[in-house]
Amino acid sequence: MDIEEDSSYQKMINGELYLESNDLAALRNDVRKKLMEYNRISNNDERNSKIKSLMKSVGDRFFVEPTIYFSYGVNITIGNHFYANHDVMLCDEGKITIGNDVKFGPKVGLYTPQHPLDPSLRRTEAETVAPITIGNDVWVGGGASILPGVTLGNNIIVGAGSVVTHSFPDNVIVVGNPAKVLRENKPKSK
Repeated sequence: MDIEEDSSYQKMINGELYLESNDLAALRNDVRKKLMEYNRISNNDERNSKIKSLMKSVGDRFFVEPTIYFSYGVNITIGNHFYANHDVMLCDEGKITIGNDVKFGPKVGLYTPQHPLDPSLRRTEAETVAPITIGNDVWVGGGASILPGVTLGNNIIVGAGSVVTHSFPDNVIVVGNPAKVLRENKPKSK
């Protein structure tokens, strides 16, 4: 079955409350097994080529250190010149869009799932998602977390260990928990 025809997938990607279907569970398990295998490949070119094949779209000059994890892969779009250090987690139940010239430090996490606040609804295992969008020329420091629904503009630096709970415009450095603007980050004129 084409996963995009699955009604749970459609609800998930549209940000509606959904439960994981058998088809979504099968895709997730298949991706998990492949990532376990691919992350153990020592040859960088082979490892990165196989990991790219699991994602929706990836540009040129893609390099990830072992290990990278994601839920489905089919909801991840990455531009040109992407680097991710060790132990990066992309929870792509919702769409994750990453621009050009983006770098992630080790243990960076992007989390699109949103679990219900009401405990009775949370016990049903239903959830919603909100997409994450990261612009061009962004550097996310080690251990930073980007939460559901966040959009980061261009030329942003996220300080190590920061928890980004809301969106930020172009040309800023953000740090802390929750992340706040530390200062502007205007490009130098040429």
